[in-house]
Amino acid sequence: MNYRKCLSYLDHIQSLGIKFGLDNVRTVLKELENPHKKFSIIQIAGSNGKGSVCAMVTQILTLHKVKCGLFTSPHLVDVEERIRIGKDLIPRGEFCRLVTFLEKVIQKLIDEKKLKTPPTYFELMTLLALRYFKENDVEMAVLEVGMGGRFDATTVVDPVITAITTISEEHQEYLGRNLSQIAFEKAGIIKPGIPVVSGVMEEEAKRTIKARAQELQAPFIDVFEDKAGFKKKKIRDKYLFEYVLSHESYKYTPYLFGSHQGRNAAIAINIADQINQRCRRLEKERIIKGIESAKWEGRLEIISRKPLIIMDGAHNIEGARSLREFLDEFVGSVSVLIFAVMRGKRIKEISEILFPAAEKIILTRFRFYKSTTPEEVLSYTLDYKHKITCESEPEKALKSAVNSIDKSGSILITGSLYIVGEMKKFIRVSETKKVLMYNSHGISREPGLKRG
Repeated sequence: MNYRKCLSYLDHIQSLGIKFGLDNVRTVLKELENPHKKFSIIQIAGSNGKGSVCAMVTQILTLHKVKCGLFTSPHLVDVEERIRIGKDLIPRGEFCRLVTFLEKVIQKLIDEKKLKTPPTYFELMTLLALRYFKENDVEMAVLEVGMGGRFDATTVVDPVITAITTISEEHQEYLGRNLSQIAFEKAGIIKPGIPVVSGVMEEEAKRTIKARAQELQAPFIDVFEDKAGFKKKKIRDKYLFEYVLSHESYKYTPYLFGSHQGRNAAIAINIADQINQRCRRLEKERIIKGIESAKWEGRLEIISRKPLIIMDGAHNIEGARSLREFLDEFVGSVSVLIFAVMRGKRIKEISEILFPAAEKIILTRFRFYKSTTPEEVLSYTLDYKHKITCESEPEKALKSAVNSIDKSGSILITGSLYIVGEMKKFIRVSETKKVLMYNSHGISREPGLKRG
């Protein structure tokens, strides 16, 4: 299949929806001779921060010359973003080859009645990643759990380390109505005797995870057990963090913006410490360098400075609070907030955190069947209707925002990683010319793209 046909096939698979259970993945992996058993795996779950922690751990390993696979979701623009070795995305030709190969394997298993239905979209991406990593002889792979943990496709693997970053109320129609139930689902990744690194701070959720770890005799590493061991200091336009682990002090400023990234880095340090104990020797200096150089798009990503344009995938209350904290500390109010969100999110609560920080709000949507309409969001946010406009076309929303400000203005795009990805289709940054260009009508700015 060519790329267009591969995407069409994946769209069809995605239209079949979500189903729980690991049998399909195990059946296909067995047919593929269990590629996931050929390398060591670190599996990372959590409500927020897991993608950033995955990026930090992968960068730490890459700096130690470890050939490391990385599997994450969702993608922002191109589906190949989900599968990388080090910083390198899977080549499009390889991606198409493996989709074509897996489609034939799956159809064969269905014909032989070993599968009743095809794997889901996420399951197929997981299978593709594991096959690709095996073919390319990676030494280690970092896998980001999709939703939950207990029935997530990545949970078929036998990790050497697991981690749970945070727990917050999300996907409650699937994971449970309270933090304890959600934590139970996330704790489904814990394996007997395998250490679990936990950055969870909510006591209710932490108790659930710790109880599951004890039940499976899995060492439970509580990253923030000693609250005095984690400190932050604001220095001009950035944070300096200090984290103490086993009497060893780590001082760092992550490349990624936000106070929450300091906590994510502390989780990554603990994962690195477990790798050091169980897999291979890691150096403190390279661990810190990995944290300070790891990049992850769509997470408090500043793509322009004049005007200031920020993209962030905050999609739940915890993420919205972290974003608002950053705005209050370093930005103040924003000229225009472009907001779009998935159905099922706590729109009213999220809006009450973010909307007061904007002078003007444009509600839009993204091209995904789970997107809310601007009018649906407006019905939850009538207290702010005096500064809200609705524009269902995201490209027009962006054009309107850009045209309404000058170089001293600011735009925040948030509510979902899907709207971040949608907007990235319309914006591109030229690193050589240091110019932000709006593709449809040629607006350019001089954004000063240096970090910090």
